[in-house]
Parts: sequence; structure tokens; C-alpha cells
Amino acid sequence: MLSKKHWLLLPLLGWSVLIMAQAFEPNYEESEIPEYALPDPLLLPGAEKIKNARQWRKKGRPQTLRLFEEQVYGKAPERPADMHYQLQDMDTTGLGGKAIRKQVTIYLTEGTEGPKIDLLLYLPRYQDKPVPVFLGLNFYGNQTIHADPGILLSTAWMRDNADFGIIENKATEASRGVRYARWPVEKVLERGYGLATVYCGDIDPDFDDGFQNGVHPLSYEEGQDYPRPDEWGTIAAWAWGLSRAMDYLVTDPMVAPDRVAVMGHSRLGKAALWAGAQDERFALVISNNSGCGGAALSRRRFGETVWRINTSFPHWFCDNFNQYNKNESALPVDQHQLIALMAPRPVYVASALDDQWADPRGEFLAAKNAEPVFQLLDAGGMDADEVPPIHEPVQSIIGYHIRAGEHDVKAYDWEMFMDFADEHMR
Repeated sequence: MLSKKHWLLLPLLGWSVLIMAQAFEPNYEESEIPEYALPDPLLLPGAEKIKNARQWRKKGRPQTLRLFEEQVYGKAPERPADMHYQLQDMDTTGLGGKAIRKQVTIYLTEGTEGPKIDLLLYLPRYQDKPVPVFLGLNFYGNQTIHADPGILLSTAWMRDNADFGIIENKATEASRGVRYARWPVEKVLERGYGLATVYCGDIDPDFDDGFQNGVHPLSYEEGQDYPRPDEWGTIAAWAWGLSRAMDYLVTDPMVAPDRVAVMGHSRLGKAALWAGAQDERFALVISNNSGCGGAALSRRRFGETVWRINTSFPHWFCDNFNQYNKNESALPVDQHQLIALMAPRPVYVASALDDQWADPRGEFLAAKNAEPVFQLLDAGGMDADEVPPIHEPVQSIIGYHIRAGEHDVKAYDWEMFMDFADEHMR
């Protein structure tokens, strides 16, 4: 769906933009990757070299963050002053006595009429102290992660998917548990972790609606009806929503506030990385198959490219990002610098062998090239110089694995995420 702005541009641009997007031929050959030079993550725009941790904190990190805000994702507002929470449900004998289930509504305005975020939280039942938690966004509503009949059925707009029980853009009872394979709730609980999730569409629906039906209007000034070129797109809104979920989690006495990991898959992996880069309360950050605009280097132009992603999903990034369509070498940053913004906190990047669209090698190289910042902060680095063999994870402070299979979240991925958390967040 095109926004009002894009409909107005069509007479000028013609339908060729849409036709070209459909005819896009991705490059999957390493030999066809253009020559490129990555920006030095320790070199500031004015050519000043960062030499110690103090300079990184004072100059390097803020300037790198600002470049991503202004040129890639867009600047987001602060936490709403009138945001408040309401506990909708609490079951202390959930999942056959294995879990405590909480469902909390995060209201983003003073009343209850404005945008709201419904958070589902499962915690291990038999714990005598606050527990670490994985937080992630889901694609089709909280009720899809488990067949538990107590999960409140989402009433938000969703993309139609009859196979998932989404009919006329609404969730039905048939949608319960359809994404359980991606959310192994019981396994997570058995490992001693909690699991929290939010439907991404509660924050911003994933279609180009001119930024009218999500959280964006909360930040509009008088007379404004569309984000400015350096203001937040949908991925930045999702990242902002993850921080609002974190705002609640740090208040819950059953949650260890200094041990919350943010995790995301695909486009939601992009959001998880951007959330983790901005919000240092996240103790650990996980990207799964996040690809272009996530963990993969843009300059490689392998699989999905900046031009392709901006043409297909014009609402995901800020408008300034469009100037780098087929012009990636002009970007003042690349995704290794996004990963470097997590330092010194642990960060894990996961790829899939058959997911060439997301450029697994580009994801590894971004993680590897973030290493200088981690080393500057005495956090360590990545214990691999080349992409490791499949199913041989790297569990250093910068972690990585590549598994067999397609673009998805598998049981193997979750096992590696929990192993990584055991190592770095316990």
C-alpha cells in the first residue's frame, strides 16, 4: 500500500518504480560484489580517531548513533509523559502449573483511547528471585506464540493470512499457537528464563499508511501529518516500542531488570538491533536473519539491497535513507557500526545457509568488523576470523552462528541464544 506522499509522486516518477522493484535481480555471487571500504568505527566524521573508552562514550558512540538516526532509521521521541500500565490478567498456574502468565496493557497516552501495547509475559513458576527475560516482537499477535487459551486475542489490524487464522485483517481463534515453532515457551522456561512478547502492529502496522495508524501521530507537531526526512520510520517505531516494553519490565519485581535480552527475527531483527543500540538497558541483543538494514553490510549489495528494501518497504526507514539507493558507498555508516553500538554488551548474530537474501556472510562480516570497539572497551572480540561451519556457533562476546535451512527461527536458534545468555547474562 502506498502512502499519500507516494501516490502524489507517482505522476512524476511513473509506475516504473514499482515495475523495477518487481523485476529486481539480486546478486548472489561473491565475485560480483563491488569493491568497497568500510568506515572505521573508531574514526569520527571529522577524521578524529577514538583512542580510549572515555572518548568513545563522550564522542564516538553519540556521533555514530546520531548518524544512524539521521540517515537510516530516523529520530524517535522520548517516552510519553502520560504512559501508564494496567495488569489485565495474571495466572499463577499457567501452562499446566509450569508458568506465571501476565498480560499487561501499556497505554501511551493519559487515557485509554490512544495507541496501546499489549505485552504478554511468561515467567518460570518456581523461582525465588527475579529472572532474566527474553523480549521480542511477534508478527501476528500474542496469541500466535502458544495455544494457551488464556492469551488475550489481539484486536489490532493484521495482514490477512488465512493459514494463520487472520481473516479480514483480524485475528480469529484459529490463530492461536500458529507460530509456536518460533516461540518455544516451555523450553525457555525450563532453562530458567522468562519470555515477553508484543505484537509489532500494536506499535505500528506493517504497511505504508502514511504513518497515520500507529504511534507516529503522538509525536507530530501542530500542522504536521508526516515524519520529517530524518524522523522515525516503522522500524524505528518498533524499536521505540521495545523500549516502552522495557519501561514496564524494569518495574516488574519478578523480572531481573539488568538481565533483559532483546531478540528479533527478519525485519523485527532490524528493530531489535536498533533498540539495543539506543537503549543500553538491554543487557544482551540478538539478531536472527535480519539482513539488509539489520546485521548485513549494505556496501556488499548482496541479496536484498538498500534500493530494493526502500522501494519495496518505503515506510521502514527514514526518508533520508533513500538518497543511498544504489549509492551505498556514500553512506556515512554501515551495519558493523550498528553492532558496535552494543559494546561492551554481548551481541549475537544468527544466519541461515539458505537465506542468501539476508546475506549470511555480510552478517558475519558486520559482526566481525564491530570488533575494534569491543576491544577498545576491553570487552573482548569475536572468536572467529572466517564464517564458521554450520552448527558450530561462536559464543564470544560477539557471537555468531549459521545453521542449515531457510529464513526462519528454529529450535536450534533458540538453543544457541540461551547458551549465549547462559554464558554472558547469568
